[in-house]
Amino acid sequence: MKVRLIAAVIMAVGLFAHHAEAQGNYPAKPIRMIVSFAVGGPTDLVARVVAAKMSEYLGQQVIVDNRPGAGGNIGADMVSKAPPDGYTLLMATVSTHATNPLMYKKIPYDPVTGFTSIGQVGITPIILVVHPSVPATDVQSLVALIKSNPGKYSYGSSGLGSILQLCGEHFRLLNDGLDYVHVPYRGSAPMMNDLVAGQIPIAFDGTPSAMPHVEAKALRVLATGTQKRARQLPDVPTLAELGYPSFDCYTWNAVFAPPNTPAPIVRKLNDAIQRLVDDPASFKRLQELGSDPTPKQTPEMLDALVKSELAKWGPVAKAIGVQLE
Repeated sequence: MKVRLIAAVIMAVGLFAHHAEAQGNYPAKPIRMIVSFAVGGPTDLVARVVAAKMSEYLGQQVIVDNRPGAGGNIGADMVSKAPPDGYTLLMATVSTHATNPLMYKKIPYDPVTGFTSIGQVGITPIILVVHPSVPATDVQSLVALIKSNPGKYSYGSSGLGSILQLCGEHFRLLNDGLDYVHVPYRGSAPMMNDLVAGQIPIAFDGTPSAMPHVEAKALRVLATGTQKRARQLPDVPTLAELGYPSFDCYTWNAVFAPPNTPAPIVRKLNDAIQRLVDDPASFKRLQELGSDPTPKQTPEMLDALVKSELAKWGPVAKAIGVQLE
């Protein structure tokens, strides 16, 4: 009886301590932000801006911890299975929460129930670019060119199952099965090198890696993939404007915590993210990295985003018919 009483007291003290921390003492130690991709990549660079400002606002260091592998699945799984105490966070992308769950045969986490949403940081527009040797000056003439030369033209992506492939395949479907060839690369950088060299003629790519080549006139941009025109390219029409109203292709960064993270901790973390997005210097730095910051984003809005992305890309992934191991 005495042993049971002691055990009950210990448990009660533990629960009280956890509740007290959730209510006001959090954070009491450094926070780890997992990045599922390599150092120096776009997600890593965004995460370091976010981590620096969150450290300032929260009064504890937020440390970026890169855990690349399996297209982002390894790092995401680590966070999904971490204790729900607010000390392990994930800088997530469209890959970890939308394309991987659809394109891999099996992933070790659930993108909807396996996390607690904290808040979106920003989106990165994806644009349609061609090599200058391609005799097409707009989307209409590009589609006509490919249709009159079936199987001759190809488009590059950063890899099988990547968001760039899904953008290319969505474009194919919206043009009644456009006959062009997908060429997957191991990352956006080698794909972009071959595009600039003229080894491949067409690509969908994010603004951070494509814009320097567009500005140098080494590539021609025909359209942006987002529903609204990209801030960096106000004069370039969207594919939605050009007759593809359902086309909405972009990448995004958002912060998640493990499932069942207490609401007070979620509020504190979301507040820190909103403060950094509202900070002019941070806003400008994120834009320089190619991310279009998204102010006033709630955890509920992030929940809705994940569900809508899965619904949007599900039919495209099914049409591709490739499942990764």
